[in-house]
Amino acid sequence: MAECFAVAIDAYEVMSNHLHLVLRIDPREAATWNDDEVAARWVRLFPPCEDSHAAIESKREKLLADAGRVHILRQRLGSLSWLMRCLVEPIARRANREDSCKGRFWEGRYKCQALCDDRAILAAMTYVDLNPIRAGMADRLNTSAHTSAAKRITQAKSDPTILASQLKPAAGGLRPVVDITTADYLHLLDWTGRQLTAGKRGRISMHAPAILTIIDRDAQRWSTRVAAFGSDWHRAVGSAQDLIALAERMGQRWLKGIRLALMLG
Repeated sequence: MAECFAVAIDAYEVMSNHLHLVLRIDPREAATWNDDEVAARWVRLFPPCEDSHAAIESKREKLLADAGRVHILRQRLGSLSWLMRCLVEPIARRANREDSCKGRFWEGRYKCQALCDDRAILAAMTYVDLNPIRAGMADRLNTSAHTSAAKRITQAKSDPTILASQLKPAAGGLRPVVDITTADYLHLLDWTGRQLTAGKRGRISMHAPAILTIIDRDAQRWSTRVAAFGSDWHRAVGSAQDLIALAERMGQRWLKGIRLALMLG
C-alpha cells in the first residue's frame, strides 16, 4: 500500500489491539504523477475482481478515459485520510468475517500527532519500535514481531552495507529526510530501550551512543522525550517555539506539550 501512495513509512509496529505508524505523506509528490501512473497505482490498490491482465488493463483504460476521476484519485493518493481508510477498513472487514458479526471494529478512525522536526521524528520512531519491548511482548529488537526495527535488522543481516548508509523509510517511495545511518539508529534504539525498560537484563546506564550528542545534548532528556509519547505530547511534538506557533495558527492560547518542550529545551 505504501508503494501506491505518496508516502514514506519511517517506522511501524503492530500490537495485539492497535498499531502505530510514523509516516510522511506528500500531496506535492502525487501532483507530479502523470495520468498513467495515477491509474496504475489506483488499480494496484483496488484491483478488479477478476485477477487477469485483461481485467486490470480494462479498469486502467476506463480510469484514463475520465480525466476528472483521475484528478480525484491523484488527490486521494496524497491524502492521509485515504491512506488510513485503505489500511484499516480491510482489517475491520476481515475481523468481522472471522467473528461472524457486523459493526464497528476500531475504537475510532485514527489519531495523529504532527512531528515538527527531525528530533521529534526520531523520538517517535524510537517510541514505536520499542513499544513491544515496553509492553513485555519481546525482550530483544530482532524478536519484536511486526516492527520496522526487526525488519531493518533482518535486512542488515543479509546486506551489512545497509548499516553504513542513510536510514531509509521502512516502506514507501519518498526520499529519507533524517540524516542518520541505519547503524546509528539501531544503536540509539537499543540504548534507549535499555534506559526505558526497568529491570531489563544488561540495562545500560552510561555510555550513550555518540549520535545522541547530535540529536539531544542530554541522555536523560532524550529518554524523557521518547517516553512522553505515551501521554505528555498531544497534537504535535517539537520545540516550544514550534508548538506555540501551531497553537496560534489553530486559534488557541495553549497546546498540551508546550510546558514539556520548554523543560526539555
